[in-house]
Amino acid sequence: MAGHSQFKNIMHRKGAQDAKRAKQFAKILREITVAARSGLPDPSSNPRLRAAMIAAREANMPKDNVERAIKKASGAGGGEDYVEVRYEGYGPAGVAVIVEGLTDNRNRTASEVRAAFSKHGGSMGESNSVSFMFQRLGVVTYPVGAASEEDMLDAAIEAGADNAELTADGHEITCAMENLFAVRDALEARFGEPSSAKLDWRPENTVTLDEEKARSVLKLIDVLEDNDDIQAVYANFDIPDDVAQALAA
Repeated sequence: MAGHSQFKNIMHRKGAQDAKRAKQFAKILREITVAARSGLPDPSSNPRLRAAMIAAREANMPKDNVERAIKKASGAGGGEDYVEVRYEGYGPAGVAVIVEGLTDNRNRTASEVRAAFSKHGGSMGESNSVSFMFQRLGVVTYPVGAASEEDMLDAAIEAGADNAELTADGHEITCAMENLFAVRDALEARFGEPSSAKLDWRPENTVTLDEEKARSVLKLIDVLEDNDDIQAVYANFDIPDDVAQALAA
């Protein structure tokens, strides 16, 4: 289980799904608000908003919620003002961690993130203290049935992507970050709307964890992801299958 998987397999077994869904909705709505304010409120003319709306559909968010968020963001002076923040640091076992968020209070969020690192065996570093260990990529995903592996690879390369890989979860197309929306639009014209289209941090190398260290790292990730201001957490660890099975037991 790689760090960039966002630990879904383990997280999905932890229960309290209603609470998690509500928190997920809140995070997506925050991204929609920022996206709508950063450009036109029309997704066809605003790639970031379009990506956020895809995420909302993937999460089965009611359409009315999305439309209200866009309308509120488009109103003069309506709603909260969020700024994008990024924190970097090290977790247990020297695992590098990148935390991205949207906040209306930088001091509060920085304090909470620093406390989470300190309390759970890590330390928050300076800006760019670990990001050099990751690649910033564009990632587009499609379900397995969207196309054959060969057709998707051919279309991805033609669209300007660097690679397309078929996994158990579906097709994953990666590209340079600046090409994300061009690649997505080209693939959408051929295969329909993707499951997701987003920027991602991918580690150059990973730290393999045993069960004890994995529990410590995942606890830190849990606490960070539970923060309302945090949108995504990335880390450069890998959990072997036998350890993942022990964690899930």
